[in-house]
Amino acid sequence: MSVVSLLGVNVMNNPAKFTDKYLFEITFECLEHLEKDLEWKLTYVGSATSDNYDQELDSLLVGPIPVGVNKFIFEAEPPDTKRIPIDELLGVTVILLTCAYDGREFVRVGYYVNNEYESEELINDPPPKPVIEKIRRNVLAEKPRVTRFAIKWDSEASAPPEFPPEQPEADEVADEEEYGAEELAEQSSIADPAVNGGMEVEGQPNGAIVIEEDEMSEDGSVDLENESDDELDGEGDAEGELEQGQDEDIEMGDEMEIDDHPKQQGMAMAQ
Repeated sequence: MSVVSLLGVNVMNNPAKFTDKYLFEITFECLEHLEKDLEWKLTYVGSATSDNYDQELDSLLVGPIPVGVNKFIFEAEPPDTKRIPIDELLGVTVILLTCAYDGREFVRVGYYVNNEYESEELINDPPPKPVIEKIRRNVLAEKPRVTRFAIKWDSEASAPPEFPPEQPEADEVADEEEYGAEELAEQSSIADPAVNGGMEVEGQPNGAIVIEEDEMSEDGSVDLENESDDELDGEGDAEGELEQGQDEDIEMGDEMEIDDHPKQQGMAMAQ
């Protein structure tokens, strides 16, 4: 069980100019005393094809953390446009809000961000060189993707299992020869009409049983590169694959969905 649970994230200045700061109101609950601070980070994904253009916009240490519900404001600088490929300044990208304890990330919130010109004229006829002052960003705050990770907190008891539990009885089971004898005996009993009721399976030897496996479908997320601007502008319900984790969709308040599956000093305020 996680000692810290994210309860809500409110994107405060949205939409905003591309050059405006990011402001988040973050609410979380702490279930027990923590020896260290929480480290929050905001990362801007500068390119859909390479993480070399990712920028850490800001990081914040929050602590000491009182037990109970806490709320604080996280402020981050806008991305450096010189570090973003010129052909990817406009369009859809992603920002990642993460939190780690003692260097171990336990929650990650991802949002799609649509960057476009403010006026229809520039949208329909964009200049060869982007005009940064005329670009507006819109964070799709209604549909975040939240991934949580099991980590070790202060006590060893809180550490997630890394290996299967020990099984001392495994040393007492039969060896390979006995395994083979058991399998032969089982096959003989299946093939015996007295045991199997004399039933034949069409297209198979007498006593053979064909088991068809059900189709397994993974809950795939939408790839950022296949996401279109029209979908984001129209419906506003795009969801992206940000990281693998434990998937369990629940609602946080009225706005946030959670998918269960790691400079500056700050203070958390108990609410």
